[in-house]
Amino acid sequence: MTSKLNILWGLMFLLPAAGLNAKEYELASPDGQMKVIVNADKQLTWEVNHGSTQVITTSPISLSLTDGKVLGKQPKVAKASRQSIKSQFDTPVYKKASVEDNYNELTLKMKGDYSVVFRAYNDGAAYRILLGGKGEKVVADEEAVFNFAGDYDAFIPYVNDLRDSSYPYSFSFESYYDESPISKMYADSLSIVPLLVKLPDGKKALIMEGDLEEYPGMFLVKGANANSIEGHFAPVALSEKIGGYNKLNLVPTSSAPYIAKITGETKLPWRAVAVSTDDRQLANNDMAQRLASPSRVQDMSWIKLGKVAWDWWNNWNIIGVDFPAGINTDTYKHYIDFASENNLEYIIIDEGWSKESLMDPVAELNIKEVVDYGKKKNVDVILWARWRDMDKEKEVAFPHYSNLGIAGFKVDFFDRDDQAVVESMSEIADLAAKNHLLLDLHGMKATGIQRTYPNVVNFEGVKGLENYKWLGVIDGKPSIDVMRYDVTAPFIRMAAGPMDYTPGAMTNAAPGNYRSINDTPMSFGTRAHQLAMYVVYEAPLQMLADSPDAYRANPESLEFISAIPTTFDQTEVIAGEVGEYVAIARRKGDTWYIGAMTSMTPRNLELPLSFLTPGVTYNAVIMSDGVNTNRNGADCRRSEEKVTSATVAKAKMASGGGWGAILTPVK
Repeated sequence: MTSKLNILWGLMFLLPAAGLNAKEYELASPDGQMKVIVNADKQLTWEVNHGSTQVITTSPISLSLTDGKVLGKQPKVAKASRQSIKSQFDTPVYKKASVEDNYNELTLKMKGDYSVVFRAYNDGAAYRILLGGKGEKVVADEEAVFNFAGDYDAFIPYVNDLRDSSYPYSFSFESYYDESPISKMYADSLSIVPLLVKLPDGKKALIMEGDLEEYPGMFLVKGANANSIEGHFAPVALSEKIGGYNKLNLVPTSSAPYIAKITGETKLPWRAVAVSTDDRQLANNDMAQRLASPSRVQDMSWIKLGKVAWDWWNNWNIIGVDFPAGINTDTYKHYIDFASENNLEYIIIDEGWSKESLMDPVAELNIKEVVDYGKKKNVDVILWARWRDMDKEKEVAFPHYSNLGIAGFKVDFFDRDDQAVVESMSEIADLAAKNHLLLDLHGMKATGIQRTYPNVVNFEGVKGLENYKWLGVIDGKPSIDVMRYDVTAPFIRMAAGPMDYTPGAMTNAAPGNYRSINDTPMSFGTRAHQLAMYVVYEAPLQMLADSPDAYRANPESLEFISAIPTTFDQTEVIAGEVGEYVAIARRKGDTWYIGAMTSMTPRNLELPLSFLTPGVTYNAVIMSDGVNTNRNGADCRRSEEKVTSATVAKAKMASGGGWGAILTPVK
């Protein structure tokens, strides 16, 4: 049940705060540590402080319309109102059963038919613009600025792999992190969100957006000032062509001199900054969920989550059968057999099952036969689709495949977030929900829509396992520090929502032995590193990326993976430092699951198990790095021991290593 206490503050809170001038307003978080100061004099601005730390210095807020009006310039406040919210909401498709939603809010209703809402949370601050009135408004541009007090170091996820060089916004929303001072940001490059800035006193600031609908998504660019980062938005597309990667994209060929057309009352997305005093807080951040609109799916009983036997990464590479492996009926029955044997809920039929239309499967694949076979074995089927096909065929394809028994779609190659594509994503999510279909969105970033449409059960937007197929190689190691990325993403990318990293490689290369290969791909780092991902990485729909035969050859690893759920009742981040290591414990029912991962630096972590129920003894099944991982990354040791809430677990991890445990109460 969701409970809400909505307390309207008294007259004293309708006035500016003491000590501020008549056009300044102060808003504090419930614990008093986060403070937002809003100035509505000649230019609407905001600043954010946490304790004695300046998070965001005075930064302008405005919206330029094509009729010449600039909302936020010379602002005139018609009414200031405040409220304090202390509530919680259930999150059945998440890393915890419910989310606390406690904040103080200031709304400035402006003359000119718009408002700006500010929120102060204990762990961050946010604002959004509300447009009122009837008729159409055309937004030329938005000014969203994040000024910092110093030239702080940042983790910057640049746009660096365009789908079409003629269009700078055609991107998969997958980026490694460049680490540099803000002043050294590339002036000619876009970045995606979230972006992390290191503040003084060990604090961090995470620039985010929330509740993205009916409006283009926010990119980030180097600001006009040395220590400034600014929002940047894709314009409205006027014409498009089929192109991009393997002609899978729909790429704009001309654009309008504006970013959005808006009709009637509209809530623009939140501009947010999450603030941490300890890196562990970033890995358990709920800002994206809190800022999103509540669920529009009333009946969620049909939403089934779980793990997936996936075909594409292992290149349909099955052996020991009497039929040619590939995109055909017999191959997918084989994947269903594997999934059924190991209590996996789904298989995916990935790219290549249809021709130019979703309604035209290839002749070698009888989808109904595969679906019916899966139903007999309690395994459901998900289909892959290009976004450009889904956008135009959804009205026909969704009811057809839902009636056929398909459980959902993996919609790929959005690779844009201009207004039309963002609107399309919401329309697809809404229609899919009405047809009881799950969605896994690729080429699109997470911004909280998974709360609004809980049938959107995963997103890509991450440099996942697929990249091992084409990474450059130097001296038998990837040319990019992928181990550092693996222990950075949980603190930055994962704050926006779940991520379809697609873990589970069973061929694990030690330094000197790695190579990029398509047909029999491998990962870098240790086997235990891969296993730990099933706990560390949030994914309500979680892949088993390797082939059935690779897992059958490694039964201990398969048993461990198969036992881990994909949503949880409670999450505790035990240890962590951005880019160095992470250790997360998650509870489902009365069983706890722990995953720990490290960078290329070997580590001996001590993990207190004080979150366990006092007085209860647990049996811990542990998967840890073997002593010979420097020669073969697949060296992995299984052990068991008894633990209690007084135990401090010893997680010894090799270079690029990991550690995982399943803790079950002893009955």
